[in-house]
Amino acid sequence: MNRKLFGTDGIRGLANSHPMTPEIAMKAGMAAGRLFTHGDHLHRVVIGKDTRLSGYMIESALVAGFTAVGMDVFLFGPLPTPAIAMLTRSLRADLGVMISASHNHFEDNGIKFFGPDGLKLSDEREFAIEELMANGLHDGLATARKIGRAKRIDDSQARYIEYAKRTFPKNLALDGLRIVIDCANGAAYKVAPLILWELGAELIEIGTEPNGININHECGSTFPETMQRKVRERRADFGIALDGDADRVVMADEKGNLIDGDQILALIARSWSKTGDLKGGGVVGTVMSNAGLERYLHSLDLKLARAPVGDRYVIAKMWADGFNVGGEQSGHIVLRDFCTTGDGVIAALQVLGVLAHEKRPASEVAHIFEPLPQVVENVRYKNGSPLKDPRVVERIKDCEARMNGAGRLLVRKSGTELVIRVMAEADDERLVRSVVSDVVAALQEVVA
Repeated sequence: MNRKLFGTDGIRGLANSHPMTPEIAMKAGMAAGRLFTHGDHLHRVVIGKDTRLSGYMIESALVAGFTAVGMDVFLFGPLPTPAIAMLTRSLRADLGVMISASHNHFEDNGIKFFGPDGLKLSDEREFAIEELMANGLHDGLATARKIGRAKRIDDSQARYIEYAKRTFPKNLALDGLRIVIDCANGAAYKVAPLILWELGAELIEIGTEPNGININHECGSTFPETMQRKVRERRADFGIALDGDADRVVMADEKGNLIDGDQILALIARSWSKTGDLKGGGVVGTVMSNAGLERYLHSLDLKLARAPVGDRYVIAKMWADGFNVGGEQSGHIVLRDFCTTGDGVIAALQVLGVLAHEKRPASEVAHIFEPLPQVVENVRYKNGSPLKDPRVVERIKDCEARMNGAGRLLVRKSGTELVIRVMAEADDERLVRSVVSDVVAALQEVVA
C-alpha cells in the first residue's frame, strides 16, 4: 500500500501547487464523502481551518466536493485541530476536516481528516480515498435534489471553550498567575486567551493578530524564543506557545527556561500516577523521546512505550495498548481521557493544574528529569532517496559502531517536509555531536 498524496499528517504541500490545489481538495472531498456516506440518514461533515490565506481557497474547494456527493457541510472557521476532532463526535458528524499545515509557514497548507470517532483516518482509509480520487468519482455524484448544503456555525468557539475549561480541576483556579500565551497567529488566537482568562489568569498575549501570512512567523511552538523572552521581560509566572493549529505546545517556567513535550509527559505521568488516573502503566512516546524520560519513568515503576514519529502513531499505540497519556517531544500531547488527538491548550491546562495545586513556581515543578544530551539536525533534499545512497548507509553504520551501544542514532525522513532528520543521544555529548556532524556531512554531499 503506497500512498501518494497522504503523508504522516494528511495531505500537505505548497499552497496552489500539487498536491495542495483546489482540484485536489475538491476531489479529496468527493472521495472522502463517498467513503463516509452510508444509509439514508442526513450526512454531515464539519470543516475547520487555521488562519492561512490559502485556507479560504481550500475550504471552498472542499465544500464543492462534499456537497457534490450529497453531504451537508458545517463551516467553523478558525479553530484548533482538536476542537474539530471534538466537534466531529459532538455533532455526530460522519467526517471532520481540518485545513492546516500545523507548524509550517503560511506558504504551505494541508488537509487532515477525522472519522466519526474523532480519530485521524487509518493508512487504509487514506489509501482508499486516493484510489477513489484516481478512479471512481463520477459514479458517486448526488442527484440535483440531493446536493448538500453548506452553512457557517457561529457558536463553535464557545463550545470548545467550555469543553476545554471542564478539563481543568474543578476546585482550582488560575487566580494570581501571570501567563504569556503565544498563539502563533494561528487557529487558537481567540479561544486560547479566553479559556485562560475565564479560569482567572492575568494574560500577556502574543501571536494573536493573524493577517493570513504571519502564522508561525517568529512565534509559536517552533519559535519559542519569542515567548521565553516575553516571560522574562514581563516577569511572568509561566509561558505557553502553541503552533499554528494548536495541536502542539511547549512551555516556559518563570525564568524563561523551556519545557518541552518530554518534560510535559513526565509531569502529567507523575501527577496522574499519584491520583490513580494513569492507565497502561506508563506513557507512549516516540523514537525521538529522550532517554532521560525513559529513565525517569522507570524510577517510578512506569514504562515508556515508543511509537513511530507522528501523533497518529502515538494515538494508535495508546488505543491498542490501553494507555491514556502519550505524546511527542515536539509538544503533541494526547490525553485520551479528554481528546482523541493532540491538544496544546488542554495539555497546558493539566500542567497549570499541577502548578495551582502545588503552589510552587514552574522552575521547581515542571523540570522533572535531566535529559540526556541530544542533538537533532535537519538536511533538506529535493527528490530521490538520499538514505539509500551507499555513502550514507556506510557512514551511518560507522557512526553506530562508534556509539557501541552507549546511545542512540536515528536517521529518518520527515513525514511532512522534504527533510531528513538526524538525531543522536548519549551521556557523552561530544560523541553525540561528532556522530550527528558526520552523518549530516555525508547527507549534504549526496544532496548537493
